[in-house]
Amino acid sequence: MRVLGLIPARGGSKGVPRKNIRLLGGRPLLQYTAESALAARRLSRVILSTEDEEIAGVGRRCGLDVPFLRPAELARDDTPALPVIQHALQWLDAQGEQFDAVCFLQPTCPLRRAEDIDACITLLEERNADTVVSVLAVPLQYNPYLIYFENGDGLLQASVGDNVPLVTRRQDLPAAFRRDGTLYVMRRDLIMEQNSLYGPCLVGYPLDPERSVNIDTPEDWERAERLLRSERVF
Repeated sequence: MRVLGLIPARGGSKGVPRKNIRLLGGRPLLQYTAESALAARRLSRVILSTEDEEIAGVGRRCGLDVPFLRPAELARDDTPALPVIQHALQWLDAQGEQFDAVCFLQPTCPLRRAEDIDACITLLEERNADTVVSVLAVPLQYNPYLIYFENGDGLLQASVGDNVPLVTRRQDLPAAFRRDGTLYVMRRDLIMEQNSLYGPCLVGYPLDPERSVNIDTPEDWERAERLLRSERVF
C-alpha cells in the first residue's frame, strides 16, 4: 500500500499567530510533525501543503518536500480539510504519482510518534477500514448515555435518542471515544470518489492522553510546553 503523508500548514492562524513556525521547546512547531512523519516506515512520501513562502522554507529546512504552493483560496480560516487533501492528490496525479491512502498530519499535534503513524496504517489494512482516526476515551461522567440536551420547551432529552434503552449501571455503559485530531488515515477512493473523509467502516486508534494535544489557543501552547518538559512524552 502506498500512503501519502500530507502535512497542512497555512500561514493564517488567529488563536496563536504564525503558530506553525513559532518555536515550541526551541524548535518550530512544524518540525515535530516533520520528524515523526519522516521517521514513519509506512509512509511512501511526505509532503507539505502550504500557501505561505516562509512556512515552505521552514518545511524544507525540516526535511520536508514542498512540491507546490497551495492556492490561497484553499488556505482560508473556513477551508475544510477535504479540498486541501483532494488538491494535493490531484496535483500528484498530474505528475503521474498515485497513492492508495493519505495520512493527514496536522502540525498542531506535535506529540505524535512515528510508530503511531505506522500502527494506524497497519490497522487500516488489517481491518479493511475506510478511515482510521486517533481517539481518546471519554471520561465516564461524560458518557453519551449520561448526557442530556435541553429542547426548545426547556425539557431534557437523552443525547443517544429516545429509542435507545436506558443504561442505569455504570458497569453496563459502552465505551465512548472522541476524535483528537492527531492522526487520520483515509483511503484514496473515499476522498476522491465519495468526497468524504469518513466511510462507513471507521476505526479508532486509542492514544495516550499524555500525547494528545491540539494547539488552537495560548493555553494549548502552554500545555504542550509543559508536556515537552516532561519525560513522559519521550
